Amino acid sequence: MILTSFSTLTSTFSFNPIVDLQRIFQFPFMQHAYEAGTIVAIVAGIVGYFVVLRRSSFAAHALSHIGFSGAAAAVLIGINPVYGLLAFTSLGGLGIAALGRRAAQRDVQIGTVLAFMLGLGVLFLSLYAGGYAQEAYSILFGEVLGVSPGAVLLTLAAGAIILVLIAVIYRPLLFASLDEDVAEAKGMPVLLLGVIFMLLVAVATSFAVQVVGVLLIFALMVTPAATAQMLARRPRQVIIISVVIALLATWLGLFIAFYTPYPVSFFICANVFVLYLLVRFVYPKLKPLEKHPD
Repeated sequence: MILTSFSTLTSTFSFNPIVDLQRIFQFPFMQHAYEAGTIVAIVAGIVGYFVVLRRSSFAAHALSHIGFSGAAAAVLIGINPVYGLLAFTSLGGLGIAALGRRAAQRDVQIGTVLAFMLGLGVLFLSLYAGGYAQEAYSILFGEVLGVSPGAVLLTLAAGAIILVLIAVIYRPLLFASLDEDVAEAKGMPVLLLGVIFMLLVAVATSFAVQVVGVLLIFALMVTPAATAQMLARRPRQVIIISVVIALLATWLGLFIAFYTPYPVSFFICANVFVLYLLVRFVYPKLKPLEKHPD
């Protein structure tokens, strides 16, 4: 129904940003989508920086697939998929952290568990008698346009908790992420920091899934931070740039999707990917011009 309305609205695109935004915000579902997308983008941009810094991208990706199984289990028993996501990703985060400080390098173990959990999720969905296709689509590719006001409030509460905890452990987490051996030698609780961080990644992943889905989680959790690292060196600058990229990609993706019949998650992924390519291949060629303007 939403896609059909988008098709009818495509012809009314006026190329006047103010008018077009006013038209978008007439609809409550778009207001909720922008609210949830904004919260998720901010959290993903910040948490994603540490994911990239700690080289835990694959572990974060595995958590999204583990969360898929949890969401499918929740659908099977008739509860909110977000609760299943939270439960499974939290347990998965604890399991990955329990592998020790070399968890990021244990690709075989993580990959094996990932494959099993994804298969388990497919089984849960196949056992669900009604609405299989829609539930599977929502979990795998996101359904930010269907976010309810209650889900927005839940996302806001979870996002606030994540940001507060990140602020509390920011310095020791940054130190441990940059040089784990030195941090451990100085008596820092490296293992505890790893456990807390993986739990934060688990919660952030659970709520990012509703925007971009399990299969596209890298779009907000990794790509903005990876792009930001090529543009700045200082941690705080990288985090700010990462958040800005995630926000712009999400906002622009929602804007474009409103006037087309295509998925929001595609446009969000395309936005961050194109920007990554520009920064990766074009930006280095422009830097010499900045040094020698003449």
